Amino acid sequence: MSQFAESRSLFSDLDDVAVVPPIPKGRTPSYMRDHRKRLRERFMTGGATAVPDYELLELVLFRAIPRQDVKPLAHTLIDTFGDFNRVLSAPESQLKKIPGVGDSVALELKVVEAAAHRLARAKIMQRHIVSSWDALLDYCHTTMAHRDTEQFRILFLDTKNVLIADEEQAKGTLDHVPVYPREVVKRALELNAASLILVHNHPSGDPTPSDADIQMTQQIAAAASALSIQVHDHLIIGKSCELSFRAEGLFKNP
Repeated sequence: MSQFAESRSLFSDLDDVAVVPPIPKGRTPSYMRDHRKRLRERFMTGGATAVPDYELLELVLFRAIPRQDVKPLAHTLIDTFGDFNRVLSAPESQLKKIPGVGDSVALELKVVEAAAHRLARAKIMQRHIVSSWDALLDYCHTTMAHRDTEQFRILFLDTKNVLIADEEQAKGTLDHVPVYPREVVKRALELNAASLILVHNHPSGDPTPSDADIQMTQQIAAAASALSIQVHDHLIIGKSCELSFRAEGLFKNP
């Protein structure tokens, strides 16, 4: 089996892309090779700031679709979801509604998303949370800001305020996520955590807390305090900003 034939068997999306005429078997046309070469060189020389979102997306799509013009698909994805970050974080089911997006394209996008999450997470794990606060906010925005449903995460800290665990406690709907204070405190005890930071996202993009958010935070703080565990803060992540309960004076530990 030729190398190209192997590539076709691995990437089932080659025939999915209907936005441009299929290229006959054989060598990739020179204009396409030249475009890809120039784009790669520009990226390697100038970094991410040297290319707009759709071209950065092209670079990702090159691997999944090696022999077709991916520029139309990149533009379609950006136009549909809004920007590069939202394309990566879009649910697989939504991505596959786009003509030209099959298993290999969806996989490539999700691999890049997972890599971004792990890179951001590595910058905060086992670090003192105060000195890593900006990195913590970056991580929260990377993992949660573009989700289309609510997610509730807990950051567990030791007695020196070093982050020892980051866990997803619950998933919810567009505007609600079920959280049980007893389960939060139980997990903190299992990890021997001394304090917590609560984090959840608002898919609407507006981080303003609801009455239910405030009530839930107070309930968790009270349950934790009864076992000498402190809740440092509750962060609500919006599309481009976040809200800190502590900064806003919305709760105090009992």
